[in-house]
Amino acid sequence: MKMRIAVLPGDGIGPEVTAEAVLVLEAVARLFGHEINPGSHIIGGEAIRRHNDPLPDATLDTCLESDAVLLGAVGDPAFDNYPTKLRPEAGLLRLRRGLGAFANLRPARLFPALVESSPLKPEVINGTDMVIVRELLGGLYFGEPRYVKDAGVSEAVNTMRYTVPEIERIARVAFELARLRRRKVTSVDKANVLECSKLWRETVKRVAAEYSDVKLEHQYVDSCAMALVARPTSFDVMLTENLFGDILSDEAGAVVGSLGLLASASIGGPVGLYEPVHGTAPDIAGRGIANPLGAILSGAMMLRYSFKLETEAAAIEKAVEAALADGLRTSDLVRNGEKFVTTHQMGQEIVSRLTRV
Repeated sequence: MKMRIAVLPGDGIGPEVTAEAVLVLEAVARLFGHEINPGSHIIGGEAIRRHNDPLPDATLDTCLESDAVLLGAVGDPAFDNYPTKLRPEAGLLRLRRGLGAFANLRPARLFPALVESSPLKPEVINGTDMVIVRELLGGLYFGEPRYVKDAGVSEAVNTMRYTVPEIERIARVAFELARLRRRKVTSVDKANVLECSKLWRETVKRVAAEYSDVKLEHQYVDSCAMALVARPTSFDVMLTENLFGDILSDEAGAVVGSLGLLASASIGGPVGLYEPVHGTAPDIAGRGIANPLGAILSGAMMLRYSFKLETEAAAIEKAVEAALADGLRTSDLVRNGEKFVTTHQMGQEIVSRLTRV
């Protein structure tokens, strides 16, 4: 199979972790007889510096012409005072919309070897294995009107807005996924306060009637945040809107040991977008100590969802698990001054284990 992949390294640690993900993807392609053609393109801060645009037309066009997109991370504190539409993050939002990627899948599974990396007790965390299904193109991040008033007037407005079709399509993604797992969906909202959440809950209930084989439960977002640390093993598929999903998935990263472990797939449009959940981490950028596993596992999700290569995706995931079982750790996974491997060393260790698994 020939695979055309648009690689967007982005900002901060993005280029470092993306390089290792590409290294692993190329190794898998060689092992299984595929041809991979990754091309690098700019987004975020670097794109602003060169073109005064966080997502140049050429980058978006290339992404739409590719089979899949691999993204590193977007964000740069140098642009914190720029207008919202010219900040690096605006490029990411435009990319998601341009690709039509409305469904964001964020798995959070505890690797058995990382029990000691979680802040939770082993008896609480053991067996944690969930997927957060986050609606990605609606809610506060995209709702209009949104503005900050000038001339010394202290007022800012963001709008949370959802339509029934938007909720229905993301709900079906969650229920279909649950059918492949443990057949349970937890829908997260704030229906006791927000009109958007009332519509969300009513719509999810209606869609659930089509999936009588899947158990549905509802939780308020604050209660869910507490349950995520108190009983993480109770979750299978978590369905939620854009903002809540963003926050809860970061919490899930801490639960399973590190945000650096979390991968994601943004699907639903003609081209899938794959990226680690972590941010740009400017404090460690360029030091070669970032955790590349979230990016590498995002590559595995790419093989699974964009190319239907389940065996190849599973090979990457098993290689990651084997490396962790052998005691390899990046800086975010160690405590008390223990030794750790660099970003590139971890990438090489994953490649070396691919042939074994």
